[in-house]
Amino acid sequence: MRKYILLVVFIGLFLSLKAQNKSISDYNVVWNSQSKNSSESMPCGGGDIGLNVWVENGDVLFYLSRSGTFDENNTFLKLGRVRLQLSSNPFNTSDFKQELHLEEGFVSISSGKTKLKIWVDVFRPVVHLDLQSDKAITLKTSFESWRNEDHLITDAKELRANSYKVKQKFEVKTFKDNIDFQGNNILFYHRNRSDVENVFDYTVKMEGMNSVKDQLYNPIKNNTFGGIITGKNLKVAGNTFGKYADTDFKAWSLESIKASRSQQIDIALHVAQTETFEEWQKGLNNILIEAVNHKKEAFQQTITWWKNFWNRSYIYIEGKDSTVSRNYQLFRYQLACNAYGRWPTKFNGGLFTFDPAHVDKIYPFSVDFRLWGGGTMTAQNQRLVYFPMFKNGDFDMLKPQFDFYLRSLKNAELRSKVYWNHAGACFTEQIENFGLPNIFEYGLKRPEGYDAGMEYNAWLEYQWETVFEFCLMMLETERYEGRDISEYVPFIESCLTFYDEHYQQLAKKRGAKTFDEQGQYIFYPSSAAESYKMTYNSTTVISALKVILSRVIELPEKYIDSTSKEKWTMMLKRIPPIPLQEIDGHKTLAPAQTWARIQNSEAPQLYPVYPWGLYGLGKSNLETAINTYRLDPHVQQYRTHIGWRQHSIFAARLGLKEEAQELTREKFKDANHRFPTFWGPAFDWTPDHNWGGSAMIGLQEMLMQVDDKKIYLLPAWPKDWNAQFKLHAPYNTTIEGIVKNGKIQKLTVLPVSRKSDVVVMEQ
Repeated sequence: MRKYILLVVFIGLFLSLKAQNKSISDYNVVWNSQSKNSSESMPCGGGDIGLNVWVENGDVLFYLSRSGTFDENNTFLKLGRVRLQLSSNPFNTSDFKQELHLEEGFVSISSGKTKLKIWVDVFRPVVHLDLQSDKAITLKTSFESWRNEDHLITDAKELRANSYKVKQKFEVKTFKDNIDFQGNNILFYHRNRSDVENVFDYTVKMEGMNSVKDQLYNPIKNNTFGGIITGKNLKVAGNTFGKYADTDFKAWSLESIKASRSQQIDIALHVAQTETFEEWQKGLNNILIEAVNHKKEAFQQTITWWKNFWNRSYIYIEGKDSTVSRNYQLFRYQLACNAYGRWPTKFNGGLFTFDPAHVDKIYPFSVDFRLWGGGTMTAQNQRLVYFPMFKNGDFDMLKPQFDFYLRSLKNAELRSKVYWNHAGACFTEQIENFGLPNIFEYGLKRPEGYDAGMEYNAWLEYQWETVFEFCLMMLETERYEGRDISEYVPFIESCLTFYDEHYQQLAKKRGAKTFDEQGQYIFYPSSAAESYKMTYNSTTVISALKVILSRVIELPEKYIDSTSKEKWTMMLKRIPPIPLQEIDGHKTLAPAQTWARIQNSEAPQLYPVYPWGLYGLGKSNLETAINTYRLDPHVQQYRTHIGWRQHSIFAARLGLKEEAQELTREKFKDANHRFPTFWGPAFDWTPDHNWGGSAMIGLQEMLMQVDDKKIYLLPAWPKDWNAQFKLHAPYNTTIEGIVKNGKIQKLTVLPVSRKSDVVVMEQ
């Protein structure tokens, strides 16, 4: 009997340890059947390359995407589609298996003893295909392009993929790529034409910025992108034509010279703005040479990077809600595929869009299509993609988003100078990758005498404050990882300068006094997100300025001198208080002091809770924020998990455990498509990256919240979620632990000195 009891205890202990030692590989996605079409594809990538990989009718296919492939119309083009066909057709068998290996970052496809590994070098822009078989087989690899000829866009809906958005008085074309055999290789590229007016030229002209055009940053001019497909034992197999989904294509094919049991194919990709094509081609050749010279160590370097990436942070939930943490890791993988891109991960699909008719049948266009444009960056959406990277410790992945703003800074400052003759950077909500408002959102049918610097747009008018969330991120990198933020401080100060000078100017135009009777700014007209319009003293504006000014003033002397500190201290004193209102006899946050209309369905009255952290747990004003969440009819009317909605974040920040759990479960449910985190389209597109980002933030906030040096654990964590976790906190701190039945069972805080700052809010 004693031996039996000991055996039971040993088994129980073993199972407990096994449950606690979960690894990222437990979340690998495995498919045992082929896919019907590209909507059933699997993401694969690294560095700044994304592939949609699937097997259809025995053929292996994948789309090629890379950061920065913006054409003349600012459409974010796919590079092409690759098809692999094997002579023995080995994948049409019952033991078919396709697997995403998260820990190593690659996709494998196998059947019997035939195995194909598809992986992307994290440090070099090269895609690798490694095929092994027990029998000698031949293969045919094809590069398929739907841009083999110019495409005149005639359907108005298709224009929504680029920056024009609607029909123009002139023709809008997607110009053809250059594709041909080069020896026994396939060379393909798109070089933006200089003999046509592109969307940058048109935008600058129509927005009245021609006088400074030669000073403006222009990412469209001479942008060239493409690549080369190469491999040993390959010869040219000619051209074929076909149709995939709704789009005709032309294929350039290579085939095996002789049957072999192993075959490697490499695809080098290059994106650059060069004065000549020859310069671009030289860059591509250098990438290929580099890849060949480092092929042996490249795979090990890539595996090491992915393993280190997964070790940075994790949240593993046991039991019936393990889908939440599984999809948390899968979405984080999608974000990591653009870790080192020159351009930010787009909220509307990132690198992993697929044929649009599989998202919505009303869009029977090529795979280049996505709603909300290719080079247009929407701040309210982009922020949700990047905020979760802090607690994940993915600080290196923030650089593309920050660099986007740094490159656009001069353009935004020139807007202020040209339109209003004052200093400071004016960033609107929907801006192009060159920092000017999207031309459609700017509005071309404008009343006579309307301010040329303003967007004539019911949703976006006076919405300039969203840039401050990225200022906050820049400041947070200094606090979280101790990064030197010298390059970001002038940017932040320029954004503050705009508000200081612009609203003083507006007040002087409208009355005899610059400030109100309390000596404070008059933020009119302003906007509370896209929802509350023509506001007086918007809550989002006031919250942003209070936090950013306070944080700038706190910076060490190496970042700002005493004169600047004095200036920002005075500005902070002039910021009015956050507006409040009363609902059913309870004090609540108001979206503004007054407003003219409601235009959208956000909840800006809760932005003082998130992202600005002025109200919430550990603060005396918590009840006011909870009243706002519970009682404000606009907040409740649009309470949902769909898309960019952030009610799960608000609930977590306010310690509302049951609501946070319910909304987070819904957020992290499997998508309607085969890959679990290809959510959408919701309000945007599929895969919906701001859906995933907002879901991640909500889960993180349920588990850990930070307030400067204070770290709150389990502030909204449900008792029935047993989990392992590792997250990052400010001041180079990591928090790693095990929670069971609402109690912390094991906790490691590094550095140890930070343990005294941890407050465990157990059940």
